Amino acid sequence: MSYLALYRKFRPDNFKDVKGQEHIVTTLLNQIKSNRIGHAYLFTGTRGTGKTSVAKLFAKTVNCEDPKGGNPCNECSTCKGIIAGTSMNVIEIDAASNNGVENVREIVEEVRYSPTEGKYKVYIIDEVHMLSAGAFNALLKTIEEPPSYVIFILATTEVHKIPVTILSRCQRYDFRRISIDVIVDRLRELMAEEEIEIEDKALRYIAGVADGSLRDALSLLDQCISFYLGEKVTYDNVLNVLGAVDTSVFLRLLQAIEHQDVSACIRILDEVESNGRELSQFVIDFIWYLRNLLLVKTTEDVTDIILDMSTENLELLKQESHKVDEGTLMRYIRVFSELSNQIRYASRKRVLLEIALIKLCKPQMEQDYDALINRIKILEDKIEEGITVTQVNKKTIQSEFAKEPIKRQEILPEALPDDLKQVAGNWKSIVAQISKKAPALGSVLGGATLTIDENKGLEIVVTNIIDKELVDGDKNKKVILDTIAKMINKQAQISARYLDKEKENIKNVVDLTKLIKAPIQYE
Repeated sequence: MSYLALYRKFRPDNFKDVKGQEHIVTTLLNQIKSNRIGHAYLFTGTRGTGKTSVAKLFAKTVNCEDPKGGNPCNECSTCKGIIAGTSMNVIEIDAASNNGVENVREIVEEVRYSPTEGKYKVYIIDEVHMLSAGAFNALLKTIEEPPSYVIFILATTEVHKIPVTILSRCQRYDFRRISIDVIVDRLRELMAEEEIEIEDKALRYIAGVADGSLRDALSLLDQCISFYLGEKVTYDNVLNVLGAVDTSVFLRLLQAIEHQDVSACIRILDEVESNGRELSQFVIDFIWYLRNLLLVKTTEDVTDIILDMSTENLELLKQESHKVDEGTLMRYIRVFSELSNQIRYASRKRVLLEIALIKLCKPQMEQDYDALINRIKILEDKIEEGITVTQVNKKTIQSEFAKEPIKRQEILPEALPDDLKQVAGNWKSIVAQISKKAPALGSVLGGATLTIDENKGLEIVVTNIIDKELVDGDKNKKVILDTIAKMINKQAQISARYLDKEKENIKNVVDLTKLIKAPIQYE
């Protein structure tokens, strides 16, 4: 006999073996026991969650000659015929390849004839969303009022494509993603039956990659067993077969990104690729690593949430979570999520991955809000490291400003009113307070230049006309003035100015925050 894949060999032959769908199994069993069987069912859910298996079990049970507790006996001639696929009472149809009106008309014609043996004719239509509009219309009347001996079971992964007229005529059952623990328990049970030695850590990783699909988990496990035939299947073996990367590599990559070290990122990528890892899977795994890091940082107890990680790695994750803020992590996840959609169809996956890593290391390349916040965070970290100026030579200042002609009058710190000095000295704190109330406004102010206008009032210089309109808005201007008043206990006058970068250089604008940052002495 030819080899049978694990997911086919261990397809459930009774409802007890259906894992992770107790809410559906209980309902169907009660219907069978009380003889309250419906005429049309819709099974929906992601791949590999048991839709077709439950449909076949249901068909087998309602036709079984000697059902036991709502389960088929698997011994009678009817059960054996359904198991072997020779029964005329259970008709499986693949709607992906039989989606026309003519195909449905054949079903409608066959429905007229009662079963030659057993009680019911059961039509299992898989991927039913693939039927054409005409085919659905042809099926509509029959599925609404079929003969008493006919049951329709429609299975789909994309329920939103099913017409409402069909949905309203079916009992709908939503199959859930199967949890990692349930998948691991099932795999462990089957491996004991097959007498194959495998590490629990390896089973847990396979269950995580399967993403809620028991069928996918069995297929991946089959692949790993075949590669290491006759050997113990270890965690490292599974990583090799699936082209996956150990968590320690993600930690090193994240640290390189935090240090904005592009060359280190490329070296790690070289190492990953030279070890034969699949880059698409690498991207997906790194997104999950970042997701776990974000959960550790934002949730008190993650033991029940992060199931696919050892205690040692979880501790390392907690240590790393203190070094990166939530906003930055969310930006990293966004960039890599966009990459995961592009990379699967790309002919040069390595190039796309390199671009994404450079984006993470160089937030100034992006102009969106998340990247701007990331840039501000990097600047704040550099300022906190402590670069202070104790004495500056007047000639040095003049030489710096002499690189380009100064169009605006030079302002000396001694000539500034005290209230302007206070605002300039506390500008970073003022912007931080505003960011809590109005993040978009705070982001604009963080990238703006604070200077003084001709009337000795504060002027906020921006290089985007939209930013000027944002600052000039009555509501936003009130937020700025109220925050300043709360910080220095004085009222201030502010205005906004748009600077056209094509006509002027922002370097020519005197930045008050830099002038009063440290005491300046002139020779």
